[in-house]
Amino acid sequence: MMITATLFGVFIILVLLGAPIAICLGAASLIVLEYLPGTPNISLLAKSAVMAGNSFPLVAIPLFVLAGEIMQRGGLSSRIVGAAYGLVGRFKAGLAYVNILASMFFAAISGSSPATVAAIGSNMIPEMERVGYKRSYSAAITASAGIIGVMIPPSIPFIIYGVTANQSIGKIFLAGIIPGIMFGLGFMLVSKFTVTKNLEPGALASIKMKNIINRKENGGLRQHSIWALITPIIILGGIYGGIFTPTEAAGVAVVYALVVSLFVYRDLKFRDLGTVFLKSGLTSATVLVMVVMAASFGRLLTLQKVPVEVANFITALSDNPYMVLMLINIMLLIVGMFMETIASIIILTPILLPIIQQLGIDPIHFGVIMTANLAIGFCTPPLGANLFIATGVADVSLEALVQSIIPYLCAMIMMLLMVTYIPQLSLFLPSLMG
Repeated sequence: MMITATLFGVFIILVLLGAPIAICLGAASLIVLEYLPGTPNISLLAKSAVMAGNSFPLVAIPLFVLAGEIMQRGGLSSRIVGAAYGLVGRFKAGLAYVNILASMFFAAISGSSPATVAAIGSNMIPEMERVGYKRSYSAAITASAGIIGVMIPPSIPFIIYGVTANQSIGKIFLAGIIPGIMFGLGFMLVSKFTVTKNLEPGALASIKMKNIINRKENGGLRQHSIWALITPIIILGGIYGGIFTPTEAAGVAVVYALVVSLFVYRDLKFRDLGTVFLKSGLTSATVLVMVVMAASFGRLLTLQKVPVEVANFITALSDNPYMVLMLINIMLLIVGMFMETIASIIILTPILLPIIQQLGIDPIHFGVIMTANLAIGFCTPPLGANLFIATGVADVSLEALVQSIIPYLCAMIMMLLMVTYIPQLSLFLPSLMG
């Protein structure tokens, strides 16, 4: 009990002091191993880190991050916006739909929620404001649609969950497709009913005239967007066609993005590659250091039988699977408000997995439930990474953005409940894999 209390106590104190999550995890493990009796040798920290990092599927993370960065800098995100506009731009809430659909397209490339918000927001928010959308409303749509980035494959949190829970990454990728599309359609429905009151006076006429983006420019974007839209087809088609693994697919995505950005669109120059590699390297290092530091933290929890104790506590409250899932959802929503998604998955998966397996819930289904819960945390203070990125891109106050995003948060909760209690939304496509 003392070991567990110290482990979480040190971790929480360091989080409150503003230390990076990776440092919090590593320092908490180090202090417990070094100073408390009855714990393994301190070499456990190094052994756990090495074992956690020695994972072939994890190589996909830096590669997908690099591919997303190349595509963002290489003009693919603007072409995706053009393609989305060609499909849904003619409707009354057309530019809101374009924002959401472009986020769904970009999600199938980057695997990152904050990257989706940054890439699509920088293209869409200025255009939405130009034709009369309130800036806070545009930012709210962008921040909300960004969570689809971790639900539609390839998804970095899905990779982390697959490695941590020892589940097929290909199947967890498939499981996220229908829920991700459902979230996108749900956001479009919310936009349909909220767009009118979030337009500046006189803006509706300009939208009806479809004078949204310069037609010549938009036509050019649509004409050349096929190269950008082929990317998710190559990634997912290659994986499920048995041509390459998810990790190898990430490498293919990098090569394809480089060729298209450098030689087809030519928006990316060779002199820009240093900056692209540096930025993606820093992002990847942050994620991977978190993974290896969390390994010893999780190992200590397992040795102290914390997962068993938590499982016994929750099942003592109720043995009804529906009620247990509701309790887990509430816990994950709260955790998502305060802790980074990847760290949450690494720490909580070993604790919660025995519970859901005991209740007969499919681990693939639970991976989607966990990711959807924690993805909502991107849009809830105080952590809310999507909120802060959107406020920076749109130059609006956090208070105004939070007020505008409330209808979308309500939709997120409704769709989360659907994902939780309708397993076939997640399991239908993986079941086709056998």
